[in-house]
Amino acid sequence: MKRISAVLVIAFAIALSSTVVFAGAPVSRWAKYDNGKVHYLDAGKQNKKALILIHGWTCSADFWKDSYNAFPDYRVIAMDLPGHGQSDKPHVDYTMEYFARSVEAVMKDAGVKQAVLAGHSMGTPVIRQFYRLFPAETLGLIIVDGALKPFGPRAETEKFFAPFFEHYQQKAPEFIDGMLRPTRADLKPGIRTAMLGTPDYVAISAMKGMLDDSIWTDDQIKVPVLAVMAEKPWPANNDQVYKTVAPDLDYRRWTGVSHFLMMERPKEFNEAVAGFISKKHLL
Repeated sequence: MKRISAVLVIAFAIALSSTVVFAGAPVSRWAKYDNGKVHYLDAGKQNKKALILIHGWTCSADFWKDSYNAFPDYRVIAMDLPGHGQSDKPHVDYTMEYFARSVEAVMKDAGVKQAVLAGHSMGTPVIRQFYRLFPAETLGLIIVDGALKPFGPRAETEKFFAPFFEHYQQKAPEFIDGMLRPTRADLKPGIRTAMLGTPDYVAISAMKGMLDDSIWTDDQIKVPVLAVMAEKPWPANNDQVYKTVAPDLDYRRWTGVSHFLMMERPKEFNEAVAGFISKKHLL
């Protein structure tokens, strides 16, 4: 009888495993990728569908700290892209495809079959490239103050970034301070320190990866898209511009926020994400 009871207890535990919720801090895990390791944080229900949070240029999974446990009904994964945070930092070309394939490696390691992907800043071209490569695994995209169109004419962009690439150690603090100028004062030191802590060879290569013409084509995004954007520096008609690429678009333009809006107004951001996922029945 005792043996039967023990078997029943184990079977019951296994049956409940798909609905287990991590309490408190998310669990750190590592996925194998390109002869190295990619770090990610795993929280929420252990489902085969998940909300995956992709940080921006020279940032890390920690930039999503206010969203880790904000979605108790879903599985949430926040990853450090290769070269960033706790992930390995090999000397490779940090293209948007290289990043996108690392997302797929994390999904495989976590046992996730399909995902809604949120990309902040550089994370936007990363999740768009993921969608191109793995459309069947993509349930929806969330753009967080990121671009779907080139930053400007190619010649002007190259001219602007030439000194940045040549004198990165000198120019990087100025460039990042410019991004942080409108950000809440209490957030600036931590963001600045984290971004400047990313190795220069990673930062330069990733920025060059964002300037690659091949990622800025007008191929259609055929899954639901939520865009949560700051008012500046985007043009007034940016919602219409984005709809030419993403027809099923929910565009939110927020005033009084900076580029790091999910950190400045986390409650409102998390509510927008949860509402979008629920309305579109994505997870």
